[in-house]
Amino acid sequence: MSLFRKPSKSKDGTSSGKQDFSELRAQAKKAELPEAIAAVVETQLERLENMDSTVPEYGIGLDYVEYILSLPWNHFTEDNLDLKRAEVVLEKQHHGLGHVKERILEFLAVRALSSLREFRILVVDDEPIARSNLEHVLSKEGYRVSTAANGVEALHIMEGQEFELVLTDLKMEKMDGIQLLEAARKIAPHTEFIMITGYATVSSAVDALQKGATNYLAKPVDLNELRIMVKQLRERKKVLRLTRSPILLFSGPPGTGKTSLGQAIAETLQRKFVRISVGGLRDEAELRGHRRTYVGAMPGRIINEIKRLGVKNPVFMLDEIDKIGQDFRGDPASVLLEILDPEQNSRFTDHYLDLPFDLSAVMFIATANVVERLPGPLLDRMENIHFPGYTEKEKQVIAARYMIPRQLKEHALLSRNVSFTPDTVLQIIRNYTMEAGLRNLDREIATICRKIARISLQNLDAGSAKPMKIDSQLTERLLGPPKYEHQIASSGHRIGVSTGLVWTEFGGEIIFVEAALMKGSQHLILTGSLGDVLRESAQTALSYLRSNALQLGIDPDFFENSDIHIHIPAGAVSKDGPSAGVTIMVALLSLITKKPARRDVALTGEITLSGRILAVSGIREKLLAAQRAGIRTVILPKGNEVDIGNLDPDLKSSMTIVTAEEVKSLQELVLLEAGAAD
Repeated sequence: MSLFRKPSKSKDGTSSGKQDFSELRAQAKKAELPEAIAAVVETQLERLENMDSTVPEYGIGLDYVEYILSLPWNHFTEDNLDLKRAEVVLEKQHHGLGHVKERILEFLAVRALSSLREFRILVVDDEPIARSNLEHVLSKEGYRVSTAANGVEALHIMEGQEFELVLTDLKMEKMDGIQLLEAARKIAPHTEFIMITGYATVSSAVDALQKGATNYLAKPVDLNELRIMVKQLRERKKVLRLTRSPILLFSGPPGTGKTSLGQAIAETLQRKFVRISVGGLRDEAELRGHRRTYVGAMPGRIINEIKRLGVKNPVFMLDEIDKIGQDFRGDPASVLLEILDPEQNSRFTDHYLDLPFDLSAVMFIATANVVERLPGPLLDRMENIHFPGYTEKEKQVIAARYMIPRQLKEHALLSRNVSFTPDTVLQIIRNYTMEAGLRNLDREIATICRKIARISLQNLDAGSAKPMKIDSQLTERLLGPPKYEHQIASSGHRIGVSTGLVWTEFGGEIIFVEAALMKGSQHLILTGSLGDVLRESAQTALSYLRSNALQLGIDPDFFENSDIHIHIPAGAVSKDGPSAGVTIMVALLSLITKKPARRDVALTGEITLSGRILAVSGIREKLLAAQRAGIRTVILPKGNEVDIGNLDPDLKSSMTIVTAEEVKSLQELVLLEAGAAD
């Protein structure tokens, strides 16, 4: 519905059905549109004035003008740059995630320093009195002012210092104002110029403006006009310094707080927040809009959300960006290349708007579980901040500090003296959840609260309302038998079965590699929905064992007249990646030597044909999976020692971490003596 579509009256008092465009022109003037945008609006209004209001193009054109005027071309939210307040807000809402909070505080620190930066002005005039007068007036306004007697001296000063504004006389010896402007453009292209002269003419003013001068003043200078002009330039420069925001990518397993931290960032900055899910998005018009030539054309979701919020610098979250689709309707990822590129998004063009709109002030935060799914050029445009999984200790703190109070409040139990013991929280974490994030933990706590609410209501009906403490026995009665057990560490050691650590989009996970030897004709059978990289790792492991049989103390003819079958359970789940190579190697070594592999020792690492163990990624997530499963010893590549040094102390203290560089060293660490299987 148009805001101003009212039928106007003709001279004889009858309704003509034509729009009164004076209101739109007044709104356009009030909006302080960029010069190019204002010209488009005026052209559209002139076209509409000469058009019959009954034709369809009239309504389409009118809606288009009103949409342009409804956009926040110059409306910004003032950032709250109080670092102490920001620390309190971030710490209050999220435990841990120190590296993420540090990045936000660094961003605020840079903004704060930029806002405190002095506005420096260079006054250039060959008349000493004129120079001193301007210096005195501008210094009283709080500006930092330098002076130069001519263009050559000014150019020399500008080579060593940076100025936001140059006030220069037009007529000077050695180098006049126009020559100074042209020369300064090469060393300081972003410095603004205001020309001052006692010989003001239309031609000289036009020439100065065409060469790049911001404005033109005649002598004697009107000081009030000068103050207003400089103040406006200062505000514009400040906005330009503060507009560019980082493009962040929050990656990590589900439930680690990516979306909620984005909301906390908006609260910290006191900006407006908007979230759109792009998972499964296949039509690029959803983001970029439709061209106005189509019936029912609409702007894209990016511009529409900016219009709805009414500000140019919100915190904009693009959720599940790694699940974006592509089909015959276009490639949305290619649109994101423009939206998320700091060098391009200052002139983002929506198809419906068909005008450049500056998105550089928007703080874009994208979320993803697996960054490997993203196109390389798109990933390169974002700053990737990884969200790791949580340790048991961190989960206990988060549950006690955030989850339990929130769930008690939501289930009306705050006044019922309901409390959880620390052992109960640990019991829920270990026996009822198996995740890198926190969602299932929150669900289990909510389940307990719902059941306690029902019990409390029954007690009220019975005339008793005793305080209730949730202990281990009550937890098991409410949630049922444990869903998960630490069976890996307690299971028996077996020949041909090794324990590995892998990294998936859901965090770290434990896998088992099983190997079996049978009569055959030297075939290597691989099952378990294995990808090409895993299959090649198995081939590499077998080739290494065959070529180094004597050094490893195994029968060189072990593969003669035999087949080897390697299987990784959970066959319905596709698996790939190089980090299971060393686990396959140990399973084969255990099979051939008939020595059981320790079940409570987990391995990860890529192997080479020469027996070296190469570094892999996702070390923290893999160790968290080992901690959840009760693994006592973890063997990692020696190349990952740097990652080990960055781990939390409580995670490292919960298990023994050993590094290895060669396959030969694994026999003593993992394999038991023959006959030790149970």
